[in-house]
Amino acid sequence: MMRLMQYPELAQPQALLGFIERCVERGLSGFDHADIYGAGECEAHFGAALQLRPALREQVQLIGKADIVPAAQDSSRWQVKHYNTRADYLTQAVEGSLKRLGVERLDGFLLHRPDPLLRVDEVARALDDLVGSGKIGWLGVSNAELLQCQTLARELPLRCNQIELSLQAQDAAWDGRLHAMESEGVHVLAWSPMGGGRFGPELLRALDEVGAALNATANQVALAWLRKLPGKPVPILGSLRWERIEEALLGAELQLDTQTWFYLAQAARGHEVD
Repeated sequence: MMRLMQYPELAQPQALLGFIERCVERGLSGFDHADIYGAGECEAHFGAALQLRPALREQVQLIGKADIVPAAQDSSRWQVKHYNTRADYLTQAVEGSLKRLGVERLDGFLLHRPDPLLRVDEVARALDDLVGSGKIGWLGVSNAELLQCQTLARELPLRCNQIELSLQAQDAAWDGRLHAMESEGVHVLAWSPMGGGRFGPELLRALDEVGAALNATANQVALAWLRKLPGKPVPILGSLRWERIEEALLGAELQLDTQTWFYLAQAARGHEVD
């Protein structure tokens, strides 16, 4: 939902409600939010759409994120972008998201970015309290390294880690992070699964070639490459254009064999495996 306010066709709550209903009908029930998306406007707009049909709340899963403080929201003299994982800030952030969304509970909540000043015991107490009060269902992290996951997982039941993962950003597939998170029971959510449109010409050529061989589109092939990874990462679709969403859904069953997976990985990395 990060770019929700950039879609004029979804500018009216009724139009957005129709979009949400269409997603749910096609089996897409998870909506990924964060308090900084549109400076809170994305959550508020989504909440306004939900209020038009309150019963729909039971059919959607709302994920929230917080701890990034943009420079414009820093009340100190320094006006600096920073992270804040203090208990009072996280509590206020969750309550703010709930108010904007017009709901009583976030199904999932993620720490948005790893905070070098994070106090594990303080964060654990704050999030335990929020879970215990029913304001949060399950917990996760976003953009966290393996050690950060493991440290927090000693104190909190982490369900997932949302990381950048695609053919364009595939380091986690080679350095052991995906296997390690799978062994820890941490599911991976992949943001920017299409590389933010930054796929290079060699990779684009390979995707088209494989797509032609499998009767699939290049985007469907790129998502199939992602799903073959350990732990079967779940891609978070960044586009809210229905034709792109439908394209992804139609290719959801596409599977790649091992050689095709490595062929695409090689095209993206620019060299064969050692």
